[in-house]
Amino acid sequence: MEKVSIIGSGNVGVAAAFYLAEKGIANIMLIDILEGKAEGSALDLAEASPLRGYDVKIQGSSHIEDIKGSKIVVIAAGKVRKPNTLRLELLEDNMKIGDPIIEDIKKYAPDAIVIVLSEPVTALTYYTWKKTGFDRMKVIGVAGKLDVTRVCEYTAQELGVTPVEVSALVLGGHHKFMVIPPEFIRVCGIPIDELLPKEKINKIISKAREAGTTILSMLKKQTSMYSPGAAIAETVGAIINDTRAILCVPTCLDGEYGFKNTCLGVPVQLGKNGVERIVEIELSLPIREELQASADVINKTIESMGI
Repeated sequence: MEKVSIIGSGNVGVAAAFYLAEKGIANIMLIDILEGKAEGSALDLAEASPLRGYDVKIQGSSHIEDIKGSKIVVIAAGKVRKPNTLRLELLEDNMKIGDPIIEDIKKYAPDAIVIVLSEPVTALTYYTWKKTGFDRMKVIGVAGKLDVTRVCEYTAQELGVTPVEVSALVLGGHHKFMVIPPEFIRVCGIPIDELLPKEKINKIISKAREAGTTILSMLKKQTSMYSPGAAIAETVGAIINDTRAILCVPTCLDGEYGFKNTCLGVPVQLGKNGVERIVEIELSLPIREELQASADVINKTIESMGI
């Protein structure tokens, strides 16, 4: 069975480990710099296995070298937002936290696929790619899948249908400039504009853009954990199981959609090698303009990194 390591045993990292355990597709190694934190969470998860019926090895460690042999390494370490702060305000601190982690991944898991969750996720996915020197198809972020999930949930709430009947697409960055094309929101294949008026569609899009901030404002001292944890598990599952599933993820681009040397959320096909294919779709002029605006924000952030 493949091994997946999750660096950072906070709420999101542990939630991701739980969802992965439920899938039963990989052995899990939780890593945290605070001694006992990863070990305790791993033991707690393992003790639930007789009740939940999962049969995978779940371990915890404060020693980063224990990521050796990982098929996938998830970076979930770093500072999280506080109320009334922006994701971009975490950039400098999380770059510093990420630097030794990136070096250790290069040293102990040089063949791993790397999935970035630390905020600001799109910019840090690019940073991780540049610092590791890995193939760009083996370094991705988790954001688009999470944002798509939120669009689907809010659409389902508005229509009174099950969320599994809803599909959507989210492009660009994981911030207020994320691009949510209404024409790609569908319920059982039916375009959303045939089911809801424009003002209600716009309300769904607005709620999805602010979903993380809304949860943060309610919880005060922590950010969302279950939905990003589930998004990590879904992304990991597509790779481990080689499903060739098409998911929206932050990906480093080299000419796709007209962008080079940057990172944007776009639809990709995921499999055993990471990104197997970047899926380029035809976008309307207004959506292309929105995507450019989103890219401009990310590019300014990348320029500030000095890499």
